Amino acid sequence: MNTLETPAHVDRRALMKLTGAGMAAGPLFTTSNAEAQTMTNEWGKTFPKSAKVDHRKVTFRNRYGITLVGDLYLPQDRGDKRLAAIAVSGPFGAVKEQSSGLYAQTMAERGFVTLAFDPSYTGESGGEPRNVASPDINTEDFSAAIDFLGLHPAVDRERIGVIGICGWGGMALNAVAVDKRVRAVAASTMYDMTRVMAKGYDDSMTPEQRTQTLEQLSRQRWTDAENGAPAYQPPYNVLKGGEAQFLVDYHDYYMTPRGYHPRAVNSGNAWTQTTPLSFMNMPLLTYIKEIAPRPVLLIHGEKAHSRYFSETAYAEAAEPKELVIVPGASHVDLYDRMDVIPFDKLHSFFEQHLV
Repeated sequence: MNTLETPAHVDRRALMKLTGAGMAAGPLFTTSNAEAQTMTNEWGKTFPKSAKVDHRKVTFRNRYGITLVGDLYLPQDRGDKRLAAIAVSGPFGAVKEQSSGLYAQTMAERGFVTLAFDPSYTGESGGEPRNVASPDINTEDFSAAIDFLGLHPAVDRERIGVIGICGWGGMALNAVAVDKRVRAVAASTMYDMTRVMAKGYDDSMTPEQRTQTLEQLSRQRWTDAENGAPAYQPPYNVLKGGEAQFLVDYHDYYMTPRGYHPRAVNSGNAWTQTTPLSFMNMPLLTYIKEIAPRPVLLIHGEKAHSRYFSETAYAEAAEPKELVIVPGASHVDLYDRMDVIPFDKLHSFFEQHLV
């Protein structure tokens, strides 16, 4: 890896916005479970459709019985042979019509069967209430995607890999540590959501602040139970002025035609206020060394505020491992910038290891 400057310090307000610790009341996101599971055949993506792949909408269930919805991409020139496959998800708060779909379609153009899916409780996937996350259930979602791919007639089940983006990069690493069916894993612009929610950005949360946050979230449970429905955080990525640059970057992706999607949590919707609870005492990367001897590829932007997550994961992972720092790139650049995302590296990595 290249040794570059350490990530810039991020103001603590960003953590409060991320975790909802401020407890400000937000609008209830009212998409019902039935609506969430109503699949459309319209393209509806934030990127153009490729003429080189076949696209199909698919459903599958995870181990908890939640129906997940995904976009399956298959190379048009695949013939009758079984191909290597890759499951893709992320970023945290995004949907498959955004970054994960772009990664999946691009890798399908390069000869892989790929599946971009909405995690439980989000997008078109099932689960009530809407817009809640869990390090356990969302780790399981990746393994459910592996279940689906391993049963597909176009896939060689012994040649399956995983790509996780942003917050789902940490979920991907956690899933592959426990799911020995996966042959290789890549995490792009990775967040460790358990670390940032438990400790704050740059691990800056004090014990007193952590206790206060847990007190607030714990008591919020009584309010939610009394109301029979969860309260939601304020709408995400709505700028008021004075925000850190990375929050401006998020807005420029999620709230503009570049990356806006009405089903995405990050496109003006919100997580439940109590979403952070399960993240705050369940470290995702505890067993990252157990991915070995299967290879790990970590990709991060040189100027990303989140770069330290990948640097820590790289330091804690066992060989074989690789950390690629993309010169000049921010966190959000690796969501959709085709001239920035190192797809050649992703291609060669999976081509080498899914054999």
